[in-house]
Amino acid sequence: MEDIGIPELAIEQVAELCEGAEGAARQYVLSKVSASRIVTLDISVDAEGTKPLTVNVDVSVVLSPLMKDFDVEALTKEATKRAFAHIEEYLRELQCKSKK
Repeated sequence: MEDIGIPELAIEQVAELCEGAEGAARQYVLSKVSASRIVTLDISVDAEGTKPLTVNVDVSVVLSPLMKDFDVEALTKEATKRAFAHIEEYLRELQCKSKK
């Protein structure tokens, strides 16, 4: 991710960032697949450091055998993109607040 000039983050802000990213990925997956068709949904968002901040997102989905023709790889890639989009938006908002 590009350097967008964010301030050093507090622990609470890092936790909020991770929770929001996880929620964005989960919301995307559940918007594409019914919860009853999901066997396992694991979303991990880990952040290290405060400046620079390194964030890793891992989305793993196991679907019901009834969903055998569904492209799970594309689903997990897009969910990961949504999580990172949320992270970037959150950091840009912090950048704007810190300039005020």
